[in-house]
Parts: sequence; C-alpha cells; structure tokens
Amino acid sequence: MAEQPSPFAARGSTAEVEEGLAFAPKFDADGLIACVATDARSGDVLMVAHMNAEALRRTIATGEAWYFSRSRRALWKKGESSGHVQRVVEMRIDCDQDAVWIKVEQTGAGACHTGRRSCFYRAVPIGQSAAVTLEFRDGDKLFDPKAVYDNN
Repeated sequence: MAEQPSPFAARGSTAEVEEGLAFAPKFDADGLIACVATDARSGDVLMVAHMNAEALRRTIATGEAWYFSRSRRALWKKGESSGHVQRVVEMRIDCDQDAVWIKVEQTGAGACHTGRRSCFYRAVPIGQSAAVTLEFRDGDKLFDPKAVYDNN
C-alpha cells in the first residue's frame, strides 16, 4: 500500500495538546502508542496493544482495529487470521495524547489469542506480602486458538 500523508497535527504547546482540538498523537521512541480496546456494550477491557502511525491511520479510515505487533514488527488487522474483527464504535485520546482508547464491537468468540473473550482473564490478589499467585477470572476458553490461528 502506498504511503499516505499523515492526518495528524504537529504537536503544539502543552495547552494546545491538552485543551485544543488538533489530533496530535505522541508516539514513543519506537514510533508506537498504547491502545486499550474495550467492549462498547459492557465496558470490559478486552485487550491492550500498540499502534504505529499507519495502524492508527487505518483504524480511523476503516473503522476497524489495526495494530502493530512489537514481536513480529508488523502491522496487523484484528481478525485477519481469526475472523474476530473489532469494529470501532468510538475512539478517544488521553489528555497528553500518548494513549488511545477504542470502544469496539467484538465479532467472534473473543479478542484474546489464547481463546478467551478478554486478554485480562487472571486477577492479581491485592494485600499479599508473600509470593503472589494469579487467580483465573472469566478464564474459560471460548475457541480453540490452534484451530483459528495458522501461525501458532
């Protein structure tokens, strides 16, 4: 795909970034911005991923979630392998424009590559001073990831 001109504004003063209407996302040193995806109906957190400028641009342009895989160093569309697409209902940017929140309609059984609805299926008990043991919460697998993903 040919490179598109950036739809993002240049970053201005702190007041302009925090109070203005210009969309000027702040990408980190690796060119990424954190993205939290939540279920538009329930509000549950489904996943946290990263976007580079191209993933953010494509998400805005198509209304479907695109991310950048840090491990594979590649752009990917959510659901391109699994069919579990995320249709973006709303996108927000935080106060200093260094994190994105998307409310999505999740198609398919789940958002997590492990076969679960959410990537946040284990709880960390609070108030323990000894070794911490995670606790499963909503951890049932809803699909077989080996049957869904070709490259796992």
